[in-house]
Amino acid sequence: MGKKATKAADNMYYLARYEASKTNDDFTSREKAAEIVGIDRTRLARIELGSITPYPEEVLAMSNTYNCPELCNSYCARECPIGRTSVKEVVIDDFDRLALKVLGSLKDIDDLRMALIAISEDGVISETERPTFQHILDSLEKISTNAKALQLWAMKNIHLQ
Repeated sequence: MGKKATKAADNMYYLARYEASKTNDDFTSREKAAEIVGIDRTRLARIELGSITPYPEEVLAMSNTYNCPELCNSYCARECPIGRTSVKEVVIDDFDRLALKVLGSLKDIDDLRMALIAISEDGVISETERPTFQHILDSLEKISTNAKALQLWAMKNIHLQ
């Protein structure tokens, strides 16, 4: 692919195809990419231009075809009506940066474990325990997000499931 398309330049589906075209010339052409993905070329154009939202199975096909597992995560976090309320979008960094983020988010795991034990002893979360409980939930969310980013990196780069 020569230069980036200006109308679709910030569209995640276009960007996924653009990145895939760096290693596979078949993706430089929207027509050829649509054929490989298994959707109509005009539909792919409308998806890449943002005029329509793709179906989940189309996102999955693009994700698999372009080797872009983060596309599914982004779709769920941004476009799926259910996912928007429950899925956090993750960013895939380089492996060393991701490993440090995971390790950093795990550094206080023993303190979190002890705090959760203390809160749950009486089976009730009191008003004074709520801030600590919220901190535990926030920390778990951070661990989860970093773990998901590392998992997506592995799926993309070393094809682990």
